[in-house]
Amino acid sequence: MESTNSFRLRKQALKPIETARSSASQRDEEEVSKNNGQRTCEEEPLSPSSRLYHEPNFNVYVIAIMGCKTRIYPDVVKANLGHTLLRHPRFSSLQVENNGEMRWVPTEVDLERHVIVPELDQNMDSPDKFLEDYVYNLSKTTIDKSQPLWDLHLLNLRTSQSEAVGIFRIHHSLGDGTSLLSLLLACTRQMNDSKALPTIPIRKKKDKKSDRIGIWRILLRFWFVLQVFWNTVVDVFMFIATALFLTDTQNPLKGLPGSESTPRRIVYRTVSLDDIKFVKNAMNTTINDVAFGMTQAGLSRYINRICENKKDGGATETNNLPKSIRLRSNLLVNIRPAPGIQALADMMEKDAEVKWGNWIGYVLLPFTIAVREDPLDYVRNAKAIIDRKKRSLEAFCTFYIADWALNLFGIKAASALSHKVISRTTMCFSNMVGPVEEIGFCGHPMAFLAPSSYGQPYALMINFQSYIDKMTIVLSVDEGTIPNPHQLCDDIVESLQIIKDAVMTRGLA
Repeated sequence: MESTNSFRLRKQALKPIETARSSASQRDEEEVSKNNGQRTCEEEPLSPSSRLYHEPNFNVYVIAIMGCKTRIYPDVVKANLGHTLLRHPRFSSLQVENNGEMRWVPTEVDLERHVIVPELDQNMDSPDKFLEDYVYNLSKTTIDKSQPLWDLHLLNLRTSQSEAVGIFRIHHSLGDGTSLLSLLLACTRQMNDSKALPTIPIRKKKDKKSDRIGIWRILLRFWFVLQVFWNTVVDVFMFIATALFLTDTQNPLKGLPGSESTPRRIVYRTVSLDDIKFVKNAMNTTINDVAFGMTQAGLSRYINRICENKKDGGATETNNLPKSIRLRSNLLVNIRPAPGIQALADMMEKDAEVKWGNWIGYVLLPFTIAVREDPLDYVRNAKAIIDRKKRSLEAFCTFYIADWALNLFGIKAASALSHKVISRTTMCFSNMVGPVEEIGFCGHPMAFLAPSSYGQPYALMINFQSYIDKMTIVLSVDEGTIPNPHQLCDDIVESLQIIKDAVMTRGLA
């Protein structure tokens, strides 16, 4: 029998999310209601980057696992989707090829087809393992192109972190990961205020020192421009070299050719965001620096252990790594600023126009794999690498190189170029900022959010996603290359604790 709290939640959740009505005419509102709450739009061609994600070696899907604190009511979710997500034209359009050109064609959406609610055995031995296997099997499949390329799976399954789970699957041609996540958050509301959108922290700019005037300010600006120019030249050279011949050192994390077609095992761990902030404040860095540093430490521990196991007997050494390992992450950066949550909420409510689409540039981020005596060196090294990348126009330049290749040689050549650059690196790494207060999806309070993807031509993808006072570390791996992803995830988590202990031991806090 359902508890009293669950029954009360169900009654409250039956009402769609209330937002301010726009000043659209009554005729427009009637037209919307006839189309299941969806706005109609004219046909338009797919952007080059969206077309790229339909190439056989780039058929990428974004996955967002949402843990909820209560049971999920499918009818409530379907009712709310008609007033939110389906009003975005990309989610209510088909991708149709006509005379060699792919176009967005508006269509009606059958929610019974898009919202999947499987029958589950509530007495299963390991719900967490079942959820992991469910996502794994999902990554073996694709969405039929005869419908809009997204679906939502609702699992009323009690796991170690939630009472139920929703799994959004969205084809990458609908938008970049940051924009898609922002869109999903725009469909949520704060639990303590049903009309308030989630609050995403904004990085504050440091105050400029007023005492730097005259010749010194001119010299500093000249030095900054010189750094940006030199770093950009070096980064573009490395991008071209990677496209032509430069590949990462063969290592236990690097996938084999054809890894884009293999299913993915997605595992995640949740750590305290306060622990990361503790290290950040003590070392005067950023959360991204700490996340990158603990990842470098975790990967080093994992690879070192594998290299130790491969040795034939003899004494065990602390450092079993090869003398040098070239291991890089490929960041796909949308150079068009991602629309904010408020802008996306206004678009779904008032038909406001926002910039949308995949304008992808490439950033090659080197990881230092080493066994260090001082754990804090991982964070210091991460800060140095990220600070240097901030003083480079690599993403813009690589976008225009790919765009030039597309216009000059066509989509096949652009796909081959992108595939070579990505497949010659080892992994993908990203860190996304989430809400600072508890939010609810269609009235269901959220416990955690774990975004990832599959279909990419590398064997490892690592995502960091913050939510309130927690940070979720999500790994998407090819088990043929990384057969023990839980161990790799544990190594990253344990590295944070080691770094935090080092901060406390040195009295830096």
